[in-house]
Amino acid sequence: MRTDSRGPGRTRPPHRADSRRPHRPLPAAAHRPQDWFAHQLLLVLSGLRPVHTLLGHTRPAAYDELVRLAPHAPLRPPPGERAAPVLRGVGVCRPKAEVMEAFARITSGDRTRALAFRLEHTPTGRWLCSAVELDTVT
Repeated sequence: MRTDSRGPGRTRPPHRADSRRPHRPLPAAAHRPQDWFAHQLLLVLSGLRPVHTLLGHTRPAAYDELVRLAPHAPLRPPPGERAAPVLRGVGVCRPKAEVMEAFARITSGDRTRALAFRLEHTPTGRWLCSAVELDTVT
């Protein structure tokens, strides 16, 4: 095995002539705001992250709704189940160019839940969550 220029004990695959790592682009879904927001909302509503982590990413009405929902952790798995909730899919509708109405399917234990949220594009180029709705009233 050949050693690379980083010093003794460092090796690289035999088919590589240099020590750089191969470039791995992010999947296309990682660049979609609806996916990022769905994941962040899942973390907050399952009790894995505090609600204030979304403070700069939400409008006041949406933040107030998250503050109301988060203490109940409605997406937390049922007692006795260890598995964390899983984001199964995200869909989106674009009623206007600067608005997305999105929904997410989330599996928590043996139950599938629905989460709807609205994103608005600001003049500064950011997306903000302006509404959040969960399939049940908590």
